[in-house]
Amino acid sequence: MAEIVGHGRRKAALAFIFVTAVLDVLALGVIIPVLPKLVQSFVQGDTVTAVKVYGVFGTVFALMQFIFSPILGSLSDRFGRRPIVLISNFGMAADYVLMALAPSIGWLFVGRILSGITASSMGTAGAYIADVTPPEKRAQSFGMLGAAFGIGFILGPALGGLIGGIDPRAPFWAAAALSFLNAVYGTFVLPESLPKDRRTPFSWRRANPLGSLKLLRAHKGLLGLASMNFLMNVSHAVYPSIFVLFAGYRYGWDERDVGLSLAAFGVAAMIVQGGLVQPIVTKLGERKTLLLGLICGSIGFATFGLAPNGSAFFIGLPFGSLAGIAGAAVQGLMSKCVGSEEQGQLQGANSSLFGVAELIGPGLFTFTFAVFINENGPKIPGAPWFLASAIVAAAFGVALYVTRKEEPAPMAAPARESGPAA
Repeated sequence: MAEIVGHGRRKAALAFIFVTAVLDVLALGVIIPVLPKLVQSFVQGDTVTAVKVYGVFGTVFALMQFIFSPILGSLSDRFGRRPIVLISNFGMAADYVLMALAPSIGWLFVGRILSGITASSMGTAGAYIADVTPPEKRAQSFGMLGAAFGIGFILGPALGGLIGGIDPRAPFWAAAALSFLNAVYGTFVLPESLPKDRRTPFSWRRANPLGSLKLLRAHKGLLGLASMNFLMNVSHAVYPSIFVLFAGYRYGWDERDVGLSLAAFGVAAMIVQGGLVQPIVTKLGERKTLLLGLICGSIGFATFGLAPNGSAFFIGLPFGSLAGIAGAAVQGLMSKCVGSEEQGQLQGANSSLFGVAELIGPGLFTFTFAVFINENGPKIPGAPWFLASAIVAAAFGVALYVTRKEEPAPMAAPARESGPAA
């Protein structure tokens, strides 16, 4: 494991990565309430066209993450984590300025492409955590990263809706300021986590999306864990895909009801990821924590689908939130399968799989929802949640098989000659 100098600096670095994740998600969140309206303004208020364009924007964003996550991960294995994180933050700030000034739908589209590229640096943040955290504490640190997403998810849309009421482009300026301040802050407090003698030469063979996935086959158990993680990511795409439509259709919720419920989900996720992951992992170990999280996830999704009213829907909230412990546990298990010189590539491969899940999930769940509320078909509005529950159950089966033996021991980095990498 790579060590950065001094316990105090290590804590400061982890704090920065946490703040980076919060601000990144916050910056993405503040534009959620206004981006669809901005798109609609460019197409003369045509809602149908706006929906189609917005869908293309989401697909392109996920595609950019699929392509560039392994590239940035491999670059961080070659040049270190610090420059990749900082350059991405500065690039994200510039991108939000571009979108704030965008004079046409074409320029806004370019902005979404750049957003997908710069947001791909989150994999590098995960590699940084693996570098500076002992293997037995990685699940906790990855859990804190998940808590950061929860905080950003709570505050971002609320802030965006508030300042978007003043000017629909104001949230983009706010996002740019947050990203820029984050980058400046990191310039002064973020030390490098990957020593030069642990770095590996950059290779397009490893950095392209398909090539990066070969790493998952190169280490025992890693492909199975990645496959299970992929299924988890697909299942969780049900939330952004159909939640708003489902809540309005089945429960008659308005924007206020949806906003409050999303805030409740964010708070619950923050509590679980930030406060419960480490105690549970300490008590049960990563394997049992993973399996418990998957069981809770499957129960939670099934409960959402069965709930006849809004009050019953929230019965599934504790189960759905506890599913978050599975994500932290699998990240910890996967990070133990590779050495420090491959952590960036591993996180890049994970982010690429996440991008694929984001390409598949939305269409899968919206299509399922449409079929099962069609006036000529069976009326089962909870069908997308049942499908998500089944996918998590399949992930449980994969996890049970892959982790049937002892948890993987931390992999020692291969011996290298001292001096900088070639």
